[in-house]
Amino acid sequence: MSDQHAFETLAIHAGQEPDPLTGAVVPPIYQVSTYKQDGVGGLRGGYEYSRSANPTRTALEENLAALEGGVRGLAFASGLAAEDTLLRTLLAPGDHVVIPNDAYGGTFRLFAKVISRWGVEWSVADTSDPAAVRAALRPTTKVIWVETPSNPLLGISDIAALAEVAHSAGIRLVIDNTFASPYLQQPLALGADVVVHSTTKYMGGHSDVVGGALVTADAALAEELAYHQNAMGAVAGPFDSWLTLRGIKTLAVRMDRHSANAERVAELLVSHPKVTQVYYPGLPEHPLHEVAAKQMKAFGGMVSFRVEGGQEAAVEICNRTEVFTLGESLGGVESLIEHPGLMTHASTAGSQLEVPADLVRLSVGIESVDDLLADLTQALG
Repeated sequence: MSDQHAFETLAIHAGQEPDPLTGAVVPPIYQVSTYKQDGVGGLRGGYEYSRSANPTRTALEENLAALEGGVRGLAFASGLAAEDTLLRTLLAPGDHVVIPNDAYGGTFRLFAKVISRWGVEWSVADTSDPAAVRAALRPTTKVIWVETPSNPLLGISDIAALAEVAHSAGIRLVIDNTFASPYLQQPLALGADVVVHSTTKYMGGHSDVVGGALVTADAALAEELAYHQNAMGAVAGPFDSWLTLRGIKTLAVRMDRHSANAERVAELLVSHPKVTQVYYPGLPEHPLHEVAAKQMKAFGGMVSFRVEGGQEAAVEICNRTEVFTLGESLGGVESLIEHPGLMTHASTAGSQLEVPADLVRLSVGIESVDDLLADLTQALG
């Protein structure tokens, strides 16, 4: 399918032509490990073993590439599997990475506890400030790693400005696009070298599948990543690929609703006397609101806020909601609430990425916004 089609059309059709055998409009689940060869090395369609390639995963990977405007997409068993493969492709012992001062706890753990043991160095910078990122560069820096919006403080980084910083120094810029999704933001078009996704979140969208993805516009890098994907083996299985494709078909309409609901939730929280601070890039008072408006179609479904009474009060709010479900993860159709400091970001305790103890994070779903507002109002008391 031509990449000239609109996003909504690509989400439904890219990589998903009707099955040539039956005409099925949904790609089949090729639940298979190996494939018959027509003589030694005679592969039908390039398939020999499903770690290396699987037709259902191929459909997902072609779809991901189309949505992000890349030359190739690669699907993994989880977002962290995608990150690990990327880092071990780009880095060698002695290399240095700049990471953000606000990032997913699992990403921080990967750098601090796993990659660092391999001899890779990392340091923290405020990626919302291109000058601070430039100042953090070393002669050994190979990657600038950015989340925008960030998790859990919804920070915004100027992708185009950071691409200039990176490329002027011969460094690659990696953007974790999980919170925005390719519907709201397309980092490759703004100069990023690689886009990372936890497809578990908005791409899958239904809290029923775990997955990750990498997309790049660099054909040579894509070949390296594909080699390491096969060599390391943490690939998306066929059923997981099928579930993710199923979710992507409705990504555009879901993100519109997530964003609209989150905007209303943020407005409620801003006016509540027990809320001391609200983090949402759609608010005019957000310090990087104008940058977010420039590079995003809308502002997404994630909202974080701080409350009077510290950690005890924040935990109690999480325990009192009825429509918002207390749970980790995000991006599903149902609304979730969590305490990052004790849940998703516990690994950052004592580090430069430690999150405030009075912070609550919301993944605003697509339920009736009036029900969501009423639930938060009663939980806040």
